[in-house]
Amino acid sequence: MPDNLDGSTMMRRKDRDWRPRTTAVHAGEGLDPATGASAPNIVMSTTYGVDSSLGFSAHDMADDAPFIYTRWGNPTIRQLEEKLAAMEGADACIAFASGMAASMALMLGRLSAGDHLVISDASYAGTAELARGTLTRLGIQVTAVDASDPRNVEGGLREATRMIWIETPVNPILRLTDIRAVAAVAKQAGAELVVDSTFATPIATRPLELGADWVVHSLTKYIGGHGDALGGAVLGRKEAVRDLSLESGVHFGGTISPFNAWLIMRGAATLPLRMRAHADSAMRIAEFLESHPAVKRVIYPGLPSHPQHDLARRQMDTFSGMIAFQVADGPAAAARMAEELRVIHYAVSLGHHRSLIYWIGTDEIMASSFRLSEEQLARYRAFAGDGVFRLSVGLEDPDDLCLDLERGLG
Repeated sequence: MPDNLDGSTMMRRKDRDWRPRTTAVHAGEGLDPATGASAPNIVMSTTYGVDSSLGFSAHDMADDAPFIYTRWGNPTIRQLEEKLAAMEGADACIAFASGMAASMALMLGRLSAGDHLVISDASYAGTAELARGTLTRLGIQVTAVDASDPRNVEGGLREATRMIWIETPVNPILRLTDIRAVAAVAKQAGAELVVDSTFATPIATRPLELGADWVVHSLTKYIGGHGDALGGAVLGRKEAVRDLSLESGVHFGGTISPFNAWLIMRGAATLPLRMRAHADSAMRIAEFLESHPAVKRVIYPGLPSHPQHDLARRQMDTFSGMIAFQVADGPAAAARMAEELRVIHYAVSLGHHRSLIYWIGTDEIMASSFRLSEEQLARYRAFAGDGVFRLSVGLEDPDDLCLDLERGLG
């Protein structure tokens, strides 16, 4: 691809030496050479004046080619990609219009008819539906396994396995996967390991350091952090990202808006500070919920009661701000919360500066997204029971959030 890969999303040498907070603020950015502006500009142009000797097709573009057309590369998007690559410790990054656009680009860009994908049997609903519906319709074989045990991943392998897709912590039940162990399984099988690290963010976990080949983020969530911009990203090795960018960036068309890239870049600058605040408040609220008589179970990786707490301590630098919890009658409690909550918004999505909560019933998500076997369903219910409230802890005062939950729980 043109300059937006080799000169833009390739992490600058100096960025590797910065600590996370400095990287989040400065990576990919610098004083504007024309104006001296400290803050990044928003370049909204879709096209650019070029030398007449350049070819018409993106296939003809050299790595050092200038910007030509924003679907192929844009200065603002390039800055976001540089920042994300530096934060994740990746060679390169491609930003997309949404997390689902990123996931689709990676799946369809690396898999073909006859290939086989092993995927976590619990994952973001859109990803699950894409794998079980669209991919199988296109002739790609899909096997869903409980990836919390690497032996299940190994047992799901076939000769045609080309990709293993995991999510840790998993949405919505906060089950974990041992990235290093599954990376060893993938390497032995000659398959690529993809980690959806949206819940963890690069502040908590950097999957490439643990042996993963690819990392996927929904930038809409924690990295953007303010609930006002859709975006997604795929990060990995230089050569693989270049190949993926040529197909997905040029042919699939899921290009992020430069304005959204600018908003997400602004949010990413405060990610280390926000994730610490999210995690600190989440621990306080998880302990409150665990002691509440109306709550049957709390699932939070930072709690000693989480069945994979030891793995969380090894694999995560912070425990993020996501909590799942069970109550006796979820639908009734959901109706009460939607009516009674004053600080927490009863709404989907997560990772924003404001707290969000939503009821996710087990029967409903099985019918719409997961469609698990009886054995897999039993394992899912071991975490989720009849359903969970997924609570995304925001940046409000945790005491106010506890009082709001007290009101909502009744």
